[in-house]
Amino acid sequence: MSFAPQIKIPATYMRGGTSKGVFFKLDDLPSAAQQAGAIRDQLLLRVIGSPDPYGKQIDGMGGASSSTSKTVILAKSSQPNHDVDYLFGQVAIDRAFVDWSGNCGNLTAAVGAFAISNGLVNAERIPENGLCTVRIWQANIQKTIIAHVPMSHGQVQETGDFELDGVTFPAAEVQIEFLDPADDGEDGSAMFPTGNVVDTFNVPNIGTFQATFINAGIPTIFLNAEEIGYTGTELQDVINGNAEALARFETIRAYGAKQMGLIEDISEAEKRQHTPKIAFVAKPKTYISSSGKQIQTEDVDLLVRALSMGKLHHAMMGTAAVAIGTAAAIPGTLVNLAAGGGVREAVRFGHPSGTLRVGAQAVQESGQWQVKKAVMSRSARVLMEGWVRIPEESLNA
Repeated sequence: MSFAPQIKIPATYMRGGTSKGVFFKLDDLPSAAQQAGAIRDQLLLRVIGSPDPYGKQIDGMGGASSSTSKTVILAKSSQPNHDVDYLFGQVAIDRAFVDWSGNCGNLTAAVGAFAISNGLVNAERIPENGLCTVRIWQANIQKTIIAHVPMSHGQVQETGDFELDGVTFPAAEVQIEFLDPADDGEDGSAMFPTGNVVDTFNVPNIGTFQATFINAGIPTIFLNAEEIGYTGTELQDVINGNAEALARFETIRAYGAKQMGLIEDISEAEKRQHTPKIAFVAKPKTYISSSGKQIQTEDVDLLVRALSMGKLHHAMMGTAAVAIGTAAAIPGTLVNLAAGGGVREAVRFGHPSGTLRVGAQAVQESGQWQVKKAVMSRSARVLMEGWVRIPEESLNA
């Protein structure tokens, strides 16, 4: 019996923020996978090691969590005044599915560094020392992101003393600007798809809650922690070890997706796991983070816990942080009220691994709220580079 050989594909394994992913240059992929479709999805699934009924992704590069089951495809930008086109694929762990419906804000921190090191940024735009401004076109959501990448002696600087809760070791700080992060809408209503900053949200057989539905960074459903039986200080095991709680959150998320107009029937939510996100907020309280660090009430403006791909995130998704910063800047949202209300340009929130600060510039024009940009700091580092190998038969759609 003959067996098809493995093929090897140039790839880089990178950490960006509190996530890890496999990065590819578009033109390094096999020609059949350079176009969107089943063959590209099959390739990425096999690289990551999905679908895996054991939930471990042992036979692939994935790390058995939503934060580590990620892929990125980059190319020299086709957009004017941009350097790189960034396409993100969230790979399901136990199912044969790649979700292309949203961005990964954490891995955005690694996009600029990869683009510089792999010839996707014109050499004349790269300083010998200082900050290189990389203009990123986020292809999933059709938005511009600016990454300020530190340079030292003509090379991307990855080491440094910037500490990010949720990441064990310090690294160089990368500041990220998400420009015009809310969904486009002539009347501004797209940021709040229901037209309200707070809605009364009824979920059949679950309950009725106050909710803020927002499209900024990533579509997100915010709830009050106390209304759903939580304090906002929960760590992963409290929720991820409770199958009933996870099923409840998924039901709420599905009905929220329909309320936001992202799906027409709640059954469609199963094929849209990456978006929307669901999160719950609470006023500041003292708690012990997952690293054992004590977070004091005065350290934060509010507490936020968010779920990604059906599980409570160990820290905070970068795109959800944009949603948090945006909602905090707009008076009357549940996020804003949990943070004490009023107009603010930045917020520091507590998450399971510690704290994070995010800024947002919100303005009211013609009675509608608009957000010009959201800003946060992340870090990134190359973990390994070379080739990934997959069986050639993986390219059979």
